[in-house]
Amino acid sequence: MGQFWPTRSDEAVDIFRRPVTLGDMPKSKLRKKVQEQHAHDQEIVDHTPHGPLESPSWLAPTMVGSFLVGLFWIVTFYVSQTQYPIPNIGAWNMLVGFAFIAFGFSLATKWR
Repeated sequence: MGQFWPTRSDEAVDIFRRPVTLGDMPKSKLRKKVQEQHAHDQEIVDHTPHGPLESPSWLAPTMVGSFLVGLFWIVTFYVSQTQYPIPNIGAWNMLVGFAFIAFGFSLATKWR
């Protein structure tokens, strides 16, 4: 049996004694990803928003009003020693006050 490992670079052969050709090398995965990213970037089209760029005029006063009503509700609950603003629901008055404040925050996400 013959030697399978070449002694010189021009003697490279495989195990069946066929000459090994060093053809086109496969491209690296990184190069493919970069080319795909460039192709994807060229396809992206920047669209302008179709919605209004300003918020409605009622949004800011409603948002601030909701914050203030929630704050007033909670302060009244504490100052009246849990008797008001709605008697007989106890600590649920806190939930009502925080609901007003949460509504104000939900409006704040739409303010431009």
